[in-house]
Amino acid sequence: MPEPVKKAEVPVEAPADGPKESIVEPEAPPPPVAAPTEAQTPAPAPDAPPAEDGQPPDTRQDLTGLFTEKPQSGEVTVGENITFVAKVNAESLLKKPTVKWFKGKWMDLASKSGKHLQQKELYDRNNKIYTFEMQIISAKPNFAGGYRCEVSSRDKFDSCNFELAVHEARAVEGFDIRAAFRRTSTDGKEDSGELDFSTLLKKRENVQMSSEPDVDVWEILRDAPSSEYQKIAFQYGITDLRGMLKRLKKMKKEEKKSAAFLKKLDPAYQVTKGHKIKLAIEVANPDVDVKWLKNGQEIHPTGSKYIFESVGNMRYLTINHCSLSDDAAYCCVVGDEKCTTELFVKEPPVMIVKNLEDQMVMKGERVELECEVSEEGANVKWEKDGVELTRDESFKYRFKKDGCKHVLIINEATKEDCGHYTVKTNGGESMAELLVQEKELEVYQSIADLTVKAKDQAVFKCEVSDETVRGTWYKNGVEVKSDARVNITHIGRIHKLTIDEVKPEDEGDYTFVPDGHAFNLSAKLNFLEVKIDYVPRQDPPKIHLDCMGRTPESTIVVVAGNKLRLDVPITGDPAPTVVWTKGEKASSVKPDGEEKGGPASSWTLKDGEVITEGDSRVHVETTKGHCVFTIEGADRQDEGIYSVVVRNPAGEDTADINVKVVDVPDPPQAVKILSVGEDSCVVQWDPPQFDGGQPIIGYVLERKKTKSYRWMRLNFDPYPDTTYEAKRMIEGVAYEMRVYAVNSIGMSRHSPASQPFVPVAPTSAPIGLCVDDISDTSISLKWRRPERIGAAELEGYGVEYCKEGTDEWIPAIEGLTDRTSLIIRDLTTGDKLQFRVRAYNMAGPSAPTTLAQHVTIREIMQRPKIWVPRNLRQTLIKKVGDTVNIVIPFQGKPRPKVTWSKDGEPLLPTFACVRNSDVDTILFIRKTDRKHSGKYDLQVQIENVEDTASVTLQVVDLPGSPEALKIIDVWGFNVALEWKPPKDNGNCEITGYTIQKADKKTMEWYTVYEQYRRTHSVVSDLIMGNEYIFRVFAINLVGLSPEPCTTKDSAYIQKTGIAYKPPSHKEHDFSEAPKFTHPLVNRSVIAGYNATLSCSVRGIPKPKVTWYKNKMDISNEAKYRMLSKQGVLTLEIRKPCLFDGGVYMCKAVNDSGEDVVECKLEVRPQIFKEEKKEEKK
Repeated sequence: MPEPVKKAEVPVEAPADGPKESIVEPEAPPPPVAAPTEAQTPAPAPDAPPAEDGQPPDTRQDLTGLFTEKPQSGEVTVGENITFVAKVNAESLLKKPTVKWFKGKWMDLASKSGKHLQQKELYDRNNKIYTFEMQIISAKPNFAGGYRCEVSSRDKFDSCNFELAVHEARAVEGFDIRAAFRRTSTDGKEDSGELDFSTLLKKRENVQMSSEPDVDVWEILRDAPSSEYQKIAFQYGITDLRGMLKRLKKMKKEEKKSAAFLKKLDPAYQVTKGHKIKLAIEVANPDVDVKWLKNGQEIHPTGSKYIFESVGNMRYLTINHCSLSDDAAYCCVVGDEKCTTELFVKEPPVMIVKNLEDQMVMKGERVELECEVSEEGANVKWEKDGVELTRDESFKYRFKKDGCKHVLIINEATKEDCGHYTVKTNGGESMAELLVQEKELEVYQSIADLTVKAKDQAVFKCEVSDETVRGTWYKNGVEVKSDARVNITHIGRIHKLTIDEVKPEDEGDYTFVPDGHAFNLSAKLNFLEVKIDYVPRQDPPKIHLDCMGRTPESTIVVVAGNKLRLDVPITGDPAPTVVWTKGEKASSVKPDGEEKGGPASSWTLKDGEVITEGDSRVHVETTKGHCVFTIEGADRQDEGIYSVVVRNPAGEDTADINVKVVDVPDPPQAVKILSVGEDSCVVQWDPPQFDGGQPIIGYVLERKKTKSYRWMRLNFDPYPDTTYEAKRMIEGVAYEMRVYAVNSIGMSRHSPASQPFVPVAPTSAPIGLCVDDISDTSISLKWRRPERIGAAELEGYGVEYCKEGTDEWIPAIEGLTDRTSLIIRDLTTGDKLQFRVRAYNMAGPSAPTTLAQHVTIREIMQRPKIWVPRNLRQTLIKKVGDTVNIVIPFQGKPRPKVTWSKDGEPLLPTFACVRNSDVDTILFIRKTDRKHSGKYDLQVQIENVEDTASVTLQVVDLPGSPEALKIIDVWGFNVALEWKPPKDNGNCEITGYTIQKADKKTMEWYTVYEQYRRTHSVVSDLIMGNEYIFRVFAINLVGLSPEPCTTKDSAYIQKTGIAYKPPSHKEHDFSEAPKFTHPLVNRSVIAGYNATLSCSVRGIPKPKVTWYKNKMDISNEAKYRMLSKQGVLTLEIRKPCLFDGGVYMCKAVNDSGEDVVECKLEVRPQIFKEEKKEEKK
């Protein structure tokens, strides 16, 4: 583990003190050797090992090892700075890791950042390592304690605990200053101690230090109080005070073995809120009673909260449904002994159960953004476009909590409130979009001109779209005030001006002006003067429609659902009888009441009483000079021509009135989605079957997410067309659309919702389209996947072709293909075709990828060429019984003829199996034998053109036994052996021999030599008095020979009492001039690949070897490496180039002579694929 990085910096202002519950501030400097208390120790996992050297164990049980360097515990003096560093490797992470620093239990230090605490983040792009630093500036004593660093990235998590110790920076009275400067190192390194300034103080008298070698200073320090440590260290000459404190701290950690407890509680435990935890101890006496304490108070069993168990020597305390109140110190007491632990209750992350929903409101309306979290009373944070929202002075934002529900309330929304609102918890976040529209004021009913008589009532009435809009009434430009006759009312969207007992001076132009809007509504009040003339007794009836400014054949328009009131002024004496008829003009009604053509309905009044009445909704009444025809709640069936006939004895009069009933239109029909994009869609619908009697002004569209219940309006001004492109949608989310039709009367009911759809964009175009192969009637194409797929899955690829001179693209296959290659068959030879490929997903086809030019459908003659794999260019070695499967690719068109032969003879099917295809050939031998060894020739032929290649197969087997093993000589404790190589070497070189010995008494075999290369050997270190026999195994590439060769005679080792007289002989001269036993071989290699030249030499003494190139010594050149092993000389040329070709010579020299061997090396250039293609052309 790397050491912590600490940077000494210039002290600045001290940081603000943290919370008292998480930072311990001692009144006096703490004793340096005191063990850390349990309250200051971070909580380890229940099964975590005990902390060592004051380092608390990691509290997490499921670490993923994200740290490449963890922050380490450190020490700092008051007023100095220190930096803790954590490093995270991001190669395997999908997103940037998040790091949090904590002090104590759960105090997040992110809120403490400032001039007293700084956090940094660095990223090394080359190594993909994030470096996170926490710097503490101008440390104080209360900064000491336990810290924790957590790193997380999606589902991966890691944490690390470390300690910070803060020492007081003050001198101790009576302390010899030379002792501080004379600090010595304990490990003997010069850098571990500090400079010795004692030479500067030579004139001062040395302090007499008493040393008592018989006194154990550590025992004195262990029993002494902490206030006496400095005095004892000064008295006994301990100059390295800090090292002494560290050693003493370790010594004090050794606890005495408890007599009552066999296994104690761990220092701390951690549990998630709502879960249960079981505390377990093991006692020495199985019959002893234990007590459990919580914060010093005894725990009594109450309900199911606490469960006490006793099983043998084990005692258990189970705490169910842990809450924050269970976060406390627990103690188990057995007699006079006790063991304590601390339980930390961690709250689970708060998840968002119900997400925010997008909203669209009108300006000035109240907005409520609501979400639901997994826990009541949880804290959430609201943000708008990344900026946190707070309660400001104007109370624009209000935050409401109702159990698990959290609501953000915006009073009187404005255009500035548009944006993305986010609610965040410690377990997730949710985002919604708010749109605020400013809608123009619409007039649902305008005021109409009135013509009234004296003493009558005049009512001007209008209806607007906004209930909150107020307005002012004007007469001829002068504001109208309410008085006894004039009444101004405003109820909802309706504004009324009522004038009672109309007078001639009330005649004029009346105007209503809405406040805050630049338009007005005007109408004229006409005063009707009634002149009373002398009427004779007999006056024919007369319908006075002209006095109302109407023609005899007038059209009355009424909105469906409103009251239809036809007020017809009539005169006549005596009072005429009135007949109302619908469905037929009055000219066709006979005087005697007979109906011509069968009118639909008729109503008759005489002397003010209804004689006939056709419908309960119809009311007919007459007053002096007026006849009123009323229909309550007019509907479409009431539309038509209404005829009125008045008769009396003096005559009759008729009039026709055309009534038109208008209504809101029917809902639009057949809403369907034509296409979708990355964040948009095109929706189309059919107009409504009935337009309500008024032209369709336009349409209003709404959308919603499939899993939501809130519809969002997309436009406020009516859209005139029946095709609309909706934008600003989220890719990959399912939506529905519906449409309203609007005419001058109002808005229809909504249409049925469209089928759910998902906005997705087409993929990008496939890449790398090329021709893979071509014949007289087919072509093979291949391509690569698009670079961008998008949110929708890729459904497949469509391939099309077009003949030269036409624009018609013909599908190559029916449907789509999932593969990135395709063979198109049944094409006409000689046609010139262009090909293209498109990728398809839910959004439709992508942009096409087209070949660069037209392709002629005709097979191209291709010379045969065999591509021998690299591993087959050298001898292929197989063991007897192995399977041989040789695959050799080749090229050539049309399909070439492939022939295999061995040693010039064709291969028989019983000898080996051959399988050929258009592009390769396979030689298969199921079970090899020694007879399969040899050279196999491959011939690929097209007409008169051919290409050949050969493969050498060597089938090896175990070697035979060595021969003629005999004992040559026996002397002292040594035996000389000699033997001959085996006749059967297993079809490969004998690499060595294994020599074994056995005592004839036990006949247990022991190996003396392995991989011994000579055919004679001396076996030494034999035991005198024993009789030995020997055996030898041969070794080759396959292994040991099945049977050994054993000596016929035995060798007896004489005892030491027998004196041995060695025979006298003349010492033999073994010197031999160097001689190359294997020469260099001429080679031809390819540039860029390592090459080796090998030979073997013998000579006594060992000759000196020198290598030359073109007679120039190359011994000191770095490009060449010379190897020598047991007489085998190798020259390795690293990646030779064309200039490395030439004559290489090896020279061996010793005292007896010299020998030279040479060869030629040819370096061929590499032939790339492009050059090969050009050669073929």
